[in-house]
Amino acid sequence: MAEDTAPRQGPLRGLRVVETATLAAGPTVATTLGEFGAEVIKVEQPGSGDPMRTWGDRRDGIGLVWKSISRNKRFVSLDLRVPDGQALLHRLLDISDVFVAGNRPSALERWGLDYESVHASHPHVVMVHVTGYGRGGPKSDHPGYGTLAEAMSGFAHQTGQPDGPPTLPPFMLADGVAGLAATYAVVMALYHRDVRGGQGQLVDVNLVEPLTRLLESATLAYDQLGLVKRRAGNMLAASAPRNTYRTADGCWLAVSGASPSIAARVFRAVGRADMAQNPEYVDPVRRQERAAEVDTVVAEWIGRHTLSEAMRVFDAAEVAAAPVYDAPSLLADEHLRARGTFTRIPDPDLGHVTVQAPVVRLSETPGRVAHLGRGLGHDNDAVYGRLLGLDAKKLDELRTKGTI
Repeated sequence: MAEDTAPRQGPLRGLRVVETATLAAGPTVATTLGEFGAEVIKVEQPGSGDPMRTWGDRRDGIGLVWKSISRNKRFVSLDLRVPDGQALLHRLLDISDVFVAGNRPSALERWGLDYESVHASHPHVVMVHVTGYGRGGPKSDHPGYGTLAEAMSGFAHQTGQPDGPPTLPPFMLADGVAGLAATYAVVMALYHRDVRGGQGQLVDVNLVEPLTRLLESATLAYDQLGLVKRRAGNMLAASAPRNTYRTADGCWLAVSGASPSIAARVFRAVGRADMAQNPEYVDPVRRQERAAEVDTVVAEWIGRHTLSEAMRVFDAAEVAAAPVYDAPSLLADEHLRARGTFTRIPDPDLGHVTVQAPVVRLSETPGRVAHLGRGLGHDNDAVYGRLLGLDAKKLDELRTKGTI
């Protein structure tokens, strides 16, 4: 396992990021930057730390998602509610490039860490502020969580069976989408600063809008056609067949007929070459009008075959189909194993942990996982002592006062 003293690799080496955000959206930004060479210093409240440390599934009290989302970071404890803590954070920002914050605007303003204060003192810093509702508007200072964003964005309204309730995702969807949106915004802001000769600026991202953008077909349909999208289960108005289907051996697979040529392959594969030649099923609009009939034909054929039998036929016919995986199947998939999608990382707390490798593949400057999440304040001495130059006496004083 690489140590923090090892030379950093990747296209973002030399970049320093300070992260005070908690839970998922803001930390995802810093995680991605850290995978590609940025030095990330995660700042946590002394004593408690990021709630993500104990969120979700745990082993020996350690949150498993925490271990992965905190990869490659350095960890310091710091009380931002007191002047000494705020002063130390400003010293870190003096020598940093990116500041990732997630607190409500009113809290940052009380601490002198709102964008206006940060920009006045550190005009070179790109500040990322990920909040529930974003800057401006009557909800700007309300507490926001991914669940609320998944409801407000329109996602829950469109997800679920037609006769069932709006359905929320069983994972942190809004946080993840917002984190990815904020990450590319940071890179654009750094390009403006470093290539165009500009200053740092504010990256204002909330949890609602990035997910809403993915669902924009709903607002476009309402704006132009007066249509309000309804729940349709796994069906999709622009694609038929499109569903998950149960096989004879109790497994599931998904099929997509998004284009006429792909739909025709499905029909031929299930023994209905007549449908592949019939304009009623070839034309996308007319085929969609018969979506229920198409779905029944495909479901009945799949239901008579095991998963391996169906996939063997579909693969040979180049049908757009895939098995519905659970975690063991995902980890065992030969294609993902060949690509190195998952990697096993040694960890002092858990022995070894299998985590997903960096998602983006760069041919010349690939990302990496150097280590997983570490203990609260693990790097206090290294960051406050060696990086900021505080002596042992000062560090002891700050510990006694509870500042770090």
